[in-house]
Amino acid sequence: MSDDAYPAAPAMTPEEKRAELREKIEAAEARNEQRSFADQAKAAQQTATDFVKTHPLATVVGALAVGATIAAIVPGPGRRLRKRATKRGSALAGALAELGIAYGAQLLDNATQAARIGQDRLEDIGDTIGDSARSARREAGYLTGEASDTARVLKREASKKANRIARKVHERLTH
Repeated sequence: MSDDAYPAAPAMTPEEKRAELREKIEAAEARNEQRSFADQAKAAQQTATDFVKTHPLATVVGALAVGATIAAIVPGPGRRLRKRATKRGSALAGALAELGIAYGAQLLDNATQAARIGQDRLEDIGDTIGDSARSARREAGYLTGEASDTARVLKREASKKANRIARKVHERLTH
């Protein structure tokens, strides 16, 4: 490889190389931590979505049960008061059922949004890893070429010196 193909890389000391390698390892660990968060978000979204889609009546019935429990807890002295409490409890149960449905829908929307964000982050992380891998591959190719060029030059110089020494020894022996 010629020096024109790649710009000359500054020589790094072993300590600098170790520090750079440590930084790359720490960056990879941070990416792995982010990946697990995205996976957890996607799993939570999927669980909530599956439950609401599989058991829509259970969601409504659960809200009604909470409303009925509250209505039963509210005591009323006398028959008229109990009828009013029952009517209020029924109205409260209906309101709680609507609230439960709204809450379930909001939970589903939030879980879906969290999953999208997690998927976007995973995509960004994948792009970063791919870019880093390509960069490392290019750098390794460059360094391999440099090492090969240096070895070729050293071999040629050593061969020249060996030939010159052999010639001088031969000249001295023949004279």
